Parts: sequence; structure tokens; C-alpha cells
Amino acid sequence: MATRTDLDGRPIKPITICMIGAGGFIGSHLCEKLMSETPHKVLALDVYNDKIKHLLEPDSLPWAGRIQFHRLNIKHDSRLEGLIKMADLTINLAAICTPADYNTRPLDTIYSNFIDALPVVKYCSENNKRLIHFSTCEVYGKTIGSFLPKDSPLRQDPAYYVLKEDTSPCIFGSIEKQRWSYACAKQLIERLVYAEGAENGLEFTIVRPFNWIGPRMDFIPGIDGPSEGVPRVLACFSNNLLRREPLKLVDGGQSQRTFVYIKDAIEAVLLMIENPDRANGHIFNVGNPNNEVTVRQLAEMMTEVYAKVSGEPSLESPTIDVSSKEFYGEGYDDSDKRIPDMTIINKQLGWNPKTSLWDLLESTLTYQHRTYAEAIKKSIAKPTAS
Repeated sequence: MATRTDLDGRPIKPITICMIGAGGFIGSHLCEKLMSETPHKVLALDVYNDKIKHLLEPDSLPWAGRIQFHRLNIKHDSRLEGLIKMADLTINLAAICTPADYNTRPLDTIYSNFIDALPVVKYCSENNKRLIHFSTCEVYGKTIGSFLPKDSPLRQDPAYYVLKEDTSPCIFGSIEKQRWSYACAKQLIERLVYAEGAENGLEFTIVRPFNWIGPRMDFIPGIDGPSEGVPRVLACFSNNLLRREPLKLVDGGQSQRTFVYIKDAIEAVLLMIENPDRANGHIFNVGNPNNEVTVRQLAEMMTEVYAKVSGEPSLESPTIDVSSKEFYGEGYDDSDKRIPDMTIINKQLGWNPKTSLWDLLESTLTYQHRTYAEAIKKSIAKPTAS
């Protein structure tokens, strides 16, 4: 492998990375990138390894010996500190992050995203290890613009809805709106990481993903994701399309979102890993403001893309409207717009997303259509007990 250099032209030294949550959607893509393009070693920690199995076997793979899987749950495993000590950098991807859980399992959500992350931050700080902590764009909550009168021209002013890491306030709904349990827990752990940096010199980077999309994201309940609960919007819509059911638009699908392709986002994370001088002490939005749509527009686009990749005609009525109470249960609340400001990541790391919304949907739905067809084939082929 040729000598690789960082953004300042210095050779990149191989490091050992302790990756918590390596078996998930983001972790699997990051492990792939690290194995195929860098000399770094990965201690991959997770409860499951299905999504990274192709990287672990067989022993003849070119990166054999550079990735080790450790099956553990960070909640209660005495090996955690030792593994963090063995590494130069810890990346924490572990979280409960499906919106339906926020108000049906608020205690699990708060514990998973705050309490369980505490030891990771503590061990990194005490052992002088660098930390890249994955947070969420949910920490911004609602925009200032959402509190303005519906007809106010200020609603169109980017100052009232574009989300900036260093100036935007974090505005959550009332306590009874348990949907904000996730955002609140994530914000508090961010504040703790930041405080460890300020008081104890912890070297940290905080990542705020804005809807990272691509192959291997959970989308088929019970096959590559949990069998219970309601997944995120894109996974919900994928399931409806695969099962030829109408796409459910919550409260008319008026919320606005931006989507970024997982491979673009992973490029940004690699820049953070390999340019600590430029990334330490920073919080980075990682999203694609050019891929902004309402949830209704997303449903229409996905219907069109899926018809193209599957060859199946669209349903006569491709969408139906449902209330948030009916879909998510009591205590749901939503954020109106999520448009990331990209100034800081662009200035520090020179990163810009490349993939259009159509292209990332085509790549994702092609993968999902193929995986779903294979899963159905397998279930049909299974012998039944006589």
C-alpha cells in the first residue's frame, strides 16, 4: 500500500481503532473502508456481526489479522476498558436510534444513549485516548422558524431553519412529548464529552449524522433489523414498497428532511480519523443540504425509483395519510426541517457530499429488492416440520 498522507501532507501512521457498534449499518461500511483502503487495525465490538461477516472470514482475506471481532454488550462487560486501552482511538456508534422507540421505550432510549455511553467517555478520558462520538441531528430538535406564524416571511430566511453546530439552539418539546427522550440523552452526552475536553483535556470529535442512507440499513423486520417496532422513514417506505403496500404519510408527510449517501458520509468519517489536528474539539454536521425533500416528496420519489429497479408497476394509490398518534402512539412530536450547515466540516476537512438523492435511492432500493427476493426464496426453501 502506497504511503498515504493527511490533508496537511504528512504521512498517515497506522493506528488501532476500538469501534463500538461495528456490526451495525454505519460500522459495517466504516470497517469495509478501513480494511480496503487503509493500514489501520480495528477491534470490532458488537453484540452481532452479521453485517461484517464478509470481512471476518475467511483467513485468506488481504486484511486478515487487521480486524478482530469481540462479541460484547458495553452495558455490562469488564473487557471494555482493556479494549479501549489497547487502541489509539475509540469510535462509539452504539445507540438505540429508531424513532418509534423514543416514546414507547423512553427509559431504554435514555439509558442506551446516555448511561451506557458514560463508561466509554470516562475510559477514553482517564487513559488519554482519542474519542470520535456519534451523536445525531436530533439534538437540534425544532427550528426557530417552526415557532413563527405560518404566514411569516421569516420562515423562508435560512437563519431561522439552517442548523449550525456552534450557534443553533437545541429546542425540544415539552417533557410529556417523550419523542425527545433520545435527543435529550444525546445532547447530554455531547455536553459531557465537551466538558471532559474542556476540563480534562479529552481529545474528541462529535459527529451529527443527518439521515445516512444506503445498503445494509435495517429495513426487513426480523431479517436484517429488529422484528418489533417501527423503523425510520426510509426503512418504513422500503418495507411498504417491497410488500406492495401503500406508503404511510404521518400527518400528511409535511416534515422536511435531507438525505446523504452512506459512502459519502464514510469519506467524512475517514477524514476525521486521519486528520486529528483538524478534527479534535469539533462537532461536525454530516449531511447533504442539496438532497432536501418533504416526506411526501420522498415517498413519491421512492415509488418511482422502486418501479424502475423492480420492474413492478406502482400501486394505484401509492400513499395513505395517517396521524402520528395512530402511527407512533401517544407522546409523539416532530421536528419540522433538518437542513445542515456545512461550513465547519468544509473548512476543517474540505468535505462535500457528492451523491444525488435519486442515485442514493436507486443504489439502496436495488440492494433491498435483491435482498428481499433472496430472503423470500430462503423462507420458501426451508423444510417444514412434518
